[in-house]
Amino acid sequence: MRHVCAYFTSSTASTAYAPCVIDEEVPTTGTDLGVPRASHRAPGRQRRLRVTGWREVPVLLGIAVVVALLVRAFVVQTFYIPSGSMEHTLEVNDRVLVNKLVYDFRSPRRGEVVVFTSPVSWRTAPGEKDFIKRVIGIGGDHVVCCDAYGRIMVNGVALNEPYLDDDSGPAAPASPNPFDVVVPADRLWVMGDNRFFSGDSREQYLRTHDPVASTIAVSSVIGRAFVLFWPMSRANWLDVPPGFAAVPAPSDG
Repeated sequence: MRHVCAYFTSSTASTAYAPCVIDEEVPTTGTDLGVPRASHRAPGRQRRLRVTGWREVPVLLGIAVVVALLVRAFVVQTFYIPSGSMEHTLEVNDRVLVNKLVYDFRSPRRGEVVVFTSPVSWRTAPGEKDFIKRVIGIGGDHVVCCDAYGRIMVNGVALNEPYLDDDSGPAAPASPNPFDVVVPADRLWVMGDNRFFSGDSREQYLRTHDPVASTIAVSSVIGRAFVLFWPMSRANWLDVPPGFAAVPAPSDG
């Protein structure tokens, strides 16, 4: 309840009186005679609120950077393809996403495309450190090239490899050179999808005839490439072809 003064003029005099009357209808909340209460807020408080908001921005940016670095270091990382060794599954300058966490829980499997730190003997230039190839054989597998139809055999089963380089032609063998090797324990036999242009296990075996030197350690694998995301026109999941499921486990003998 507030007091409101109203002016009136006496009928017998020219003097104007301004008695105060009580106006019970004027609300005591909301606005005060049409002036919003917000206008009475201290300007210093508004400035403090704005300053506090701006101070949070560097903190939020710092948290975002730390999270991004942790994700890149331990979960997912992007890699680009520098050569044609995986054509035409992956072309030069394609970008892939690599799952770096999956092999903390299991070992690489046949048919998966993996990124690994290459052995020094595999490199032709100092900058060639991270390689990308497909796993053909795991520890204990007997890998042979080739059967009567030019197919690689793993533990006696011929592989159906629909991803092989189209440039080699439909009648070309799965490898231009024969080999017969048993993969050592805790190592992987890896090959590029472009069998005629790939520095991989086949090439190293032809040069050294050493099963260890021609394979990579499981511990050198950085992660599994699971999706081609750039260019978007060719975006695709890097799935394992179904033919690999038919390969039996290596025999003890």
